[in-house]
Amino acid sequence: MNHLTSSPESEPVSTEAATNSTPGSDDTFSACWDDAVAAHGPHTFLVFQQDDGALASWSYTEFDRHVEQVATRLHEYGVGPGDAVHLALRNCPAFVAIWLAVSRLGAWFVPSDPQSSARDITVQLERTRPALGVCAVGRSETYRLGASEISLPIIEISETIFDLEPGSILLSDATRPPTPKPAGTDRLAVMFTSGTTAQPKGVVLTQRNYAVVAEVMAAASNLRPEHRWLVTLPLFHANGQYFCFAPAIAVGASVALTAKFSASRWLQYAYSLRATHTSLFAAPMRMILARTPANAPRPAMQHVWFAQTIGAEHYLAFSELVGCRPQQIYGMTETLAIVTADASNPPIHNSIGNAVGGRIIQIVDPVSELECNPGEVGMIMVEGERGVDLFSEYLDDKKTTDNSFLTVGTQTWFRSGDLAVAEPSGLLKFMGRADDVIKVAGENVSLTEVEAIVAQAPGVLEAAVISRPDALLDFVPIAYVVPNDLANPPTVVALRTWAEQQLPPQARPREWVVIAELPHTSVGKVRKYQINSQK
Repeated sequence: MNHLTSSPESEPVSTEAATNSTPGSDDTFSACWDDAVAAHGPHTFLVFQQDDGALASWSYTEFDRHVEQVATRLHEYGVGPGDAVHLALRNCPAFVAIWLAVSRLGAWFVPSDPQSSARDITVQLERTRPALGVCAVGRSETYRLGASEISLPIIEISETIFDLEPGSILLSDATRPPTPKPAGTDRLAVMFTSGTTAQPKGVVLTQRNYAVVAEVMAAASNLRPEHRWLVTLPLFHANGQYFCFAPAIAVGASVALTAKFSASRWLQYAYSLRATHTSLFAAPMRMILARTPANAPRPAMQHVWFAQTIGAEHYLAFSELVGCRPQQIYGMTETLAIVTADASNPPIHNSIGNAVGGRIIQIVDPVSELECNPGEVGMIMVEGERGVDLFSEYLDDKKTTDNSFLTVGTQTWFRSGDLAVAEPSGLLKFMGRADDVIKVAGENVSLTEVEAIVAQAPGVLEAAVISRPDALLDFVPIAYVVPNDLANPPTVVALRTWAEQQLPPQARPREWVVIAELPHTSVGKVRKYQINSQK
């Protein structure tokens, strides 16, 4: 077995896919956008669906005109190379235009949850020290309260189509003085992680990071100009940026963007907006299954990515809804492009497959960092280059950054903190974060797998499973379930009986708690640390 901290001559066993991940000669996201405009100018770039039903679309050329107008306005507010722009916006065309304008200026942006509290906004502003803040008119009171101790110019916008129409405060028709072209090593974003198990960290990303993820994800999804991504999850999250918008720009495809996620209207959006591709998490998929009207139209989607774990019944039901079998993937904000993907034919519900896009990975014991044997649960280690196909660093957190990377000879490895196991087939199975795999009487139990199965129980809308220390068994699973009908929830006896039929003894929850709702991140993942704190 190999040890990652051994001599430089040690060669780690890898799982690799032979796909070119090297960006073009100009390795910036700014150049990637400029190339797309030059090559696909008349083609549709963005279609936006407002909550009120209003619909608008822009070609690459039309949208680029707005990108320059926004860049000019940002420049007028003092934003230049190396400066930050903080955003607290939900999905809207202005978000995309600001992102691309910041990239063009050689500045960087901080996309934040638009529902952030004033305290959270204060923390982010103090850590990033932006030159400008942008928020929605309807949430400006909270944003300004968060910025009250900081001298910060703030632009308030509507988050509607109007933001890119004549008269918008976001647009300027003045002539902007030339600025130096950004370099691939320049910072483009600081993205705060969703914090499902701990407090958020600021992930620092470069121009080249975005250029690489654009090309790799376009290749991984076999994307062509005629394809269209559907983005309904919050755009400030990595999913929509990495997996949808960036690859669309790389090949001249289009993106259909909705103002917010709606489980009951998701299928209608996919159908009416003629989407061919989408990327989701397991939790929103379960919500869509639970809330979709029986008479909803069926889209003919060609490609669906999904992350996290979903049960077999839910997987097949969702496949029937969208017209194709989704492919499970694994990746993180820190890894940019996906690390692994299920390439089975047909795809299956519980495999993250093998490495893609030229990735080199290894599954190691979390403590010794020795390579695991097949069947042993271990931590996913990802080889790469910081600022290229791995994030650059954690913002102002050298200790966490240093602890996250390992250098072996000329190789740099990222310690993901996520667990997986190699199945007899050679495919990898995602087990969750380190805290999501527990020992019950010496047996490994994946709490994420238990959750996926419990969520399929009759009368259950969603579930979260956490662990509790036990004097005899070391740890035991505890299930929190949200009923489909709060007025008529499933009984604990019924849930326990169902679990006895579906789960092995060590995986059966020892306690069942029926609750009205679970604490979620913006993309629907459960904040487990908040469940623990509420106990």
